[in-house]
Amino acid sequence: MKLIESIRIAMRALAANKLRSVLTMLGIIIGVGSVIALMSIGRGAQKYVTDQFAGLGSNLLFIAPGQFEDGPPQERTNIKLLTLGDMQAIGDQSRAPDVKAVSAEFSSRATLTRGKKDVQVDVHATLPSYRTVINWEMSQGEFFSQADFDQHARVVVLGFDAYTKLFAANEYPIDQIIQVDNLPCRVIGVMAKKGGGLGGNQDQSLFIPLTTAQDRLFKQKTVSGDYQVNVIYVSVVSEERTASATDQIISIMRERRKISYLSGDDFSIISQNDLISVVGGVLNVLTIFLGAIAGISLLVGGIGIMNIMLVSVTERTREIGLRKAVGAKRRDVLLQFLVEAVTLSLLGGIIGISLGVGGAKAVTLAFDSFQAVVGLDAVLIAFLFSMAVGLVFGIYPAYRASRLNPIDALRYE
Repeated sequence: MKLIESIRIAMRALAANKLRSVLTMLGIIIGVGSVIALMSIGRGAQKYVTDQFAGLGSNLLFIAPGQFEDGPPQERTNIKLLTLGDMQAIGDQSRAPDVKAVSAEFSSRATLTRGKKDVQVDVHATLPSYRTVINWEMSQGEFFSQADFDQHARVVVLGFDAYTKLFAANEYPIDQIIQVDNLPCRVIGVMAKKGGGLGGNQDQSLFIPLTTAQDRLFKQKTVSGDYQVNVIYVSVVSEERTASATDQIISIMRERRKISYLSGDDFSIISQNDLISVVGGVLNVLTIFLGAIAGISLLVGGIGIMNIMLVSVTERTREIGLRKAVGAKRRDVLLQFLVEAVTLSLLGGIIGISLGVGGAKAVTLAFDSFQAVVGLDAVLIAFLFSMAVGLVFGIYPAYRASRLNPIDALRYE
């Protein structure tokens, strides 16, 4: 009963000074809301990245030039690029039986122009197998064919956002002519909307046959006339065969690039799981870091509670003296002020939880392809931490109130 009575008295005391109570809770409200919102956004980013990689297709390997552990990018300027011949060798079923399909691309930037409209896009100079390996559906038309690739045809496929910026709403783009860095090309398809990726907005893209791009736009060939590419995509027959497929690819690449037995590889093979693990780990650390920063405001709120409770002890000195004079014990006064401090924290925590969850939902509604993930653990941690803040920072004012001499307190003016 003493606890219930203490809570009732605490609520009455807080209600008597509504504005001061709200201002005192503000630090807790902001702290709890920030912790929940930032952790939810961080976890949403982890889910988003995982979904992006999963959308690339199953059992996918990425082959890139250079070794990523060699050092910062500025120290890796003399990297030997990959070639179309490397991709074709990897796709040889007699040498790499665990490889299901391969594709490659050379990436760059270009300006698309149609009439008075122009847009900057990421150009993916690639092969007909690209769409299948990357698992990307079509919205309109079709992807370029092997015949387009062999004939160096000036045909292009637009990303969804590139299409919407060059064409009016519901305008049919197929067989329309656009300029790609002043090269006239015929639009034969539009990719389905996919959303943002690690490299930016994937829908702000253009897809063109590698042969056409290298002969007419970028002209990135080796001395022997082979087409250069930035990355090779390899689809493995099954997840269980990923390790053996990797060994087969290493053997082929080392032979083609004439790497001696004792020398290290000058290329990297990365799996989807590797990328998800690395990026997920970084985002997890970032989420914890953001939560810790937001937690600082909880400490600031706790200090605010302690200051207000000390002021309250001073203002209610005569009340404390009167309660002690009529029989209240030291522990009763201690409990009373502790309950007031914890009540402030809990009320602030409840309001902060509502604001944090609301903020996470608002971010989800603001971005179509992003969803903040509100975890029960984040809510519990923020709530329990707010209660602990009230308890810790309320101890000193409560102890000080309980130590007052009743005679001196009654004589206090």
